[in-house]
Amino acid sequence: MMDTQIRGLHHVTAMTSSAEKNYRFFTDILGFRMIKKTVNQDDIATYHLYFTDDNGAPGTDMTFFDFPNIPKGTKGTNSIARTGYRVKSDAALDYWVERFDRLGVEHGQISERFGKKYLEFNDYDDQWYQLISDEHNTGVAGGTPWKNSNVPEEFAIIGLGTTIVRVSNFDHMKLVLENVLGFKETAADGSMHLYEIGEGGNGASLIIDHQPDLPPAIEGYGNVHHLALRVADKEALEYWIKRINDLEFPNSGFVDRFYFQSEYFMATTHVLFELATDGPGFLQDETYEHAGEILSLPPHLQSKREEIENYVRPFDTSDANTKRK
Repeated sequence: MMDTQIRGLHHVTAMTSSAEKNYRFFTDILGFRMIKKTVNQDDIATYHLYFTDDNGAPGTDMTFFDFPNIPKGTKGTNSIARTGYRVKSDAALDYWVERFDRLGVEHGQISERFGKKYLEFNDYDDQWYQLISDEHNTGVAGGTPWKNSNVPEEFAIIGLGTTIVRVSNFDHMKLVLENVLGFKETAADGSMHLYEIGEGGNGASLIIDHQPDLPPAIEGYGNVHHLALRVADKEALEYWIKRINDLEFPNSGFVDRFYFQSEYFMATTHVLFELATDGPGFLQDETYEHAGEILSLPPHLQSKREEIENYVRPFDTSDANTKRK
């Protein structure tokens, strides 16, 4: 039988004010691997950077657009508000507090929510993140830490974790998650509602934060563009495209990104979700040893390489596979 189950988080795509700062923050400070330097396939003047675990596994992938001249976004409701990353243990959070203090990264205090300890932090754009501990976690397995990271393996980030979505209309979001996508609400605390899907756990969880009185977020750098959920393959994706179409959600239809296939749809007001396949993966057009070092383009953009390289400013990532110190 066809496997149509949504498997968990696939990737989160956000917007940055600087591809260069973004590259350094995610590789030098957070210990991600930059496995792909490419361009936004819908806006070829814009870099699209992919940060993953050592192997580029789905569910470990944080990506960024560097739109030229985009304004700073504002925080508010109807947005993907805080991206989560997983670490192996509660002790890892203590390590990150010390690391953030030493490297000047703004952060909160270690706290607990829904039985899991977490640590909130922000980057240079005031993009919001949280580290969440897998100490008491079950469900979707984590990824493999980047072998060239300067973060000790036992403390390393191992993939995407519980991500917070703020909404003004909770009833609508509940309907979409439960009746359309198949999520289950497993806990609630005040305005926050924990939803899990598939095997569950931190790699397959969203927190819906009901915030009807906040002003709407405004898109820009420092905010998230969209969140993607995992499906097995093209056949499963086509099942979901039909389902989304039958329910008349605004959607993109089938999109082939070469590294995966996907569909985008508006889950609720200003909250864009994507369904993305687990494969084929990021190493189709680059070797493991040299991924991310040069501008990579999918086949349908190869004929435009000279034009694209004239659009995007030079950006040196030749050390993408160099051991971080």
